[in-house]
Amino acid sequence: MRRLRSLSEAECYTRCYGGWEQTVRLVSVERPPRPAFGSVLSGEAVRRLFEGRLDAREPEAAPEAA
Repeated sequence: MRRLRSLSEAECYTRCYGGWEQTVRLVSVERPPRPAFGSVLSGEAVRRLFEGRLDAREPEAAPEAA
C-alpha cells in the first residue's frame, strides 16, 4: 500500500491500540554520546587482532587421559 505521508508516533499508536489513554505518554530517549575515537575498527580488523592474540598464547597442557 502506498502512503501519502508518514504517520506520527501518536497516529501509529492509535492505529495499533485503538485509542489513547491518560496513563500513556510519549517520552523521548536521548542517545548516549558516541565515543571520540579517531578511527573505528571494522569487524574484520577486530577478528584479525583476536586471532593474533590467540596465536600468541602458550599452548595449554593437554589433560591426562584417565
